Amino acid sequence: MELFTAIKERRAIKHFDNQVIIPETDFTQIMESVLLSPTSYNIQHWRFVRVKEAQLKQRIKEAAWGQQQIEDASELIILCANNQAWNDRPERYWANADENTQNILVPMLQDFYRDKPQMQRDESMRSCGMAAQTLMLSAKALNYDTCPMIGFDHTTVADIIKLPKDHLVGMIVVIGKAAKAAHGRGGQLALSEVLMDNTF
Repeated sequence: MELFTAIKERRAIKHFDNQVIIPETDFTQIMESVLLSPTSYNIQHWRFVRVKEAQLKQRIKEAAWGQQQIEDASELIILCANNQAWNDRPERYWANADENTQNILVPMLQDFYRDKPQMQRDESMRSCGMAAQTLMLSAKALNYDTCPMIGFDHTTVADIIKLPKDHLVGMIVVIGKAAKAAHGRGGQLALSEVLMDNTF
């Protein structure tokens, strides 16, 4: 599917066909595209939990206040992030760069985030957001539907997936085929209302 068509047709689907199985080749193509999402200093702090076990899905559905798409969608991906990735062997993020670039960027990266817990968290959430959008558009390009979700008890979901210390849960994205189309768009603000030149 052409990019601008995918952007226009991507909607948050609430009702999925629970008989659809996404071929592993399609799932891999989607996730490999997600790995190309941008991150600050190439930190790549996102971590993706693919929940496949029915029992775990049921527990997550309960933590999401019974939202049926958790159970009916073909794939359930929990987007997480390692808040301390900036300090977790950061030389890895520039391993393919020349030595001079490494010597500049690795210390710069650490200096930028050190002793700034809010910045570390903000960057993790930004990265999850960009990865989620790549995931959803990649899925739509292959004619699958998605639903991004923040409506769940984050602490409970973190416990269910045994989230490591210093990680956070950003959101859930489910993937599959719509059993029912989304409602019409609720109300789109005009570009003139949200786009400013130079200053507000």
